Amino acid sequence: VGVNISAYHLQQADFLPNLEKTLAAYPTVRSDCLELEVVETAALEGITRISSLIEGCQALGVGFSLDDFGTGYSSLTYLRRLPANVLKIDQSFVRDMLWDSGDLAIVEGIIGLAAAFRRAVIAEGVETAEHGELLLRLGCDLAQGYGIARPMPAGELPAWIATWRPPSAWSGAHNMAARREELPLTYAEVDHRNWLKSLESFLSATKRPPPETEAGACRFGEWHLGDEGRRYEHLPEFEAVGALHGATHEIAREIVAFAQAGNARMAQSRLEDLRTRHDALISSLHALSAAIANNNRR
Repeated sequence: VGVNISAYHLQQADFLPNLEKTLAAYPTVRSDCLELEVVETAALEGITRISSLIEGCQALGVGFSLDDFGTGYSSLTYLRRLPANVLKIDQSFVRDMLWDSGDLAIVEGIIGLAAAFRRAVIAEGVETAEHGELLLRLGCDLAQGYGIARPMPAGELPAWIATWRPPSAWSGAHNMAARREELPLTYAEVDHRNWLKSLESFLSATKRPPPETEAGACRFGEWHLGDEGRRYEHLPEFEAVGALHGATHEIAREIVAFAQAGNARMAQSRLEDLRTRHDALISSLHALSAAIANNNRR
């Protein structure tokens, strides 16, 4: 069980003795079943004292996690000095990482920091199966959020644990963790989701400029046509994803042309075709990622 601890609580001189007394009152409960959570900004207010307090909690067997990580001003020095067991990625970055490459870069960076400092990492705000799948591919396999379960009374928890099954897309995603040279595929997926949102925004308010429709101008197009991508041109999935990518951009050009000619009805009708082709492209990118991972393991 995780318990949120405020900066006010941490400032109390008797915090640690009270925690020890409370644990002693429940001798049948293992202390490592309790984890205290403090937001990153509170932990930085008095780092020397907080570090000592965290070590005292850990000596009792109680874990400690830094909540809302990434929203404060912590440096690598602070992270090294704070002996927290777990970093929890703030949900504001996780929520939009499916279509915001900036948030994706922050999430990827925090996962890398956690690995470098030998800390566990948990992603907050996992709302959908797609969020969980992308996190697994980035190397984060602990998460919380409505995509797993909504809050429930304690009495309902045992039955939920007995019956819950993860989405099927998660089963093999942790085996697809991208190496550095494969990350352009992950970013291509995010960029294309954002590209589709931009096109939809253009159609709803034509004063906005349309997104780039040339296939070779986006991040995936550059990767696919460049030296990095051509290393995998022997894979059938490479050719398949290239064809789908080109067809997706071709439909987008038609939509933009219809919209700029004032034919909103035709633009909207082709938008459904684009969404279907876009979903196929994302699935094809996943298949290519899996093929590359298998190829690299040989």
